[in-house]
Amino acid sequence: MPRQDKISRELRALQQQLIDCRACPTMHGPPVHGEPVAASILLVGQAPGEREIVEHRPFAWTAGKTLFRWFSSIGADEQAFRQKVYMSAVCRCFPGKKPRGGDRVPNADEIRRCARWLNAELTILQPALVIPVGKLAISQFLECRTLRDVIGQQHTISIDDRRADVIPLPHPSGASTWHVTEPGKTLLQDALQHIRAHPAFIGTFSS
Repeated sequence: MPRQDKISRELRALQQQLIDCRACPTMHGPPVHGEPVAASILLVGQAPGEREIVEHRPFAWTAGKTLFRWFSSIGADEQAFRQKVYMSAVCRCFPGKKPRGGDRVPNADEIRRCARWLNAELTILQPALVIPVGKLAISQFLECRTLRDVIGQQHTISIDDRRADVIPLPHPSGASTWHVTEPGKTLLQDALQHIRAHPAFIGTFSS
C-alpha cells in the first residue's frame, strides 16, 4: 500500500474516533475536522466556532474568509488548500461564548483532554511544515509571550525526533486588529512569504 494511502486510511480511522468523543462536558460538539488528506503541511487553529460545528468544517465562516484570502495571495485558493493541507485545531469542539461576547478560549483542562487528537495527527502525518494560527495554537509549539516575538519568522522544532518547520500566523478574527495595524501587518506579510517559499508549500501547490 502506498504511504499516502496508508496515512489517509489512518487519518480516517482517527477521525471516526474523534467524531464520537465527548470528553469535555463544557464544550459543544460535534467535533470538527478537516479532510483526511495525507499532507506535508499541517494547519492548526484554536477551536471551531458556532458556525463550524454546523458546517462541519474548520474556518467555515468570517475568520475563514480572511484566512483563505491570505493564502490566496500566495497562490493557494480555498478549495485547493482544503484538499491539500490537513486542517487541525487545539480543541475540536466549540467552547461557547464569553459572557460579554466573543468565543470563549478553551481552558487548560479542555486543551489537555483534546491534545490526544493533535498528537496522533502529528505522529501519523510527520509534517514538514506546521502553520499554527493564533496565540493558543502557536503556544502548543513555541514559547509565545507576544505575537510580535514569533510571527514573521520560520522556526524549527522536533516532533517525534523529526524536524519540522513552524511558521505562525495571527488569528484572522475580525475582533482582532493585530494583523491590520503595524507591526502586525508587515509581520503577517513576512510570514506569508516564508510559507510561500517553503519547500512543502512549493511541492504542494506548484501545479
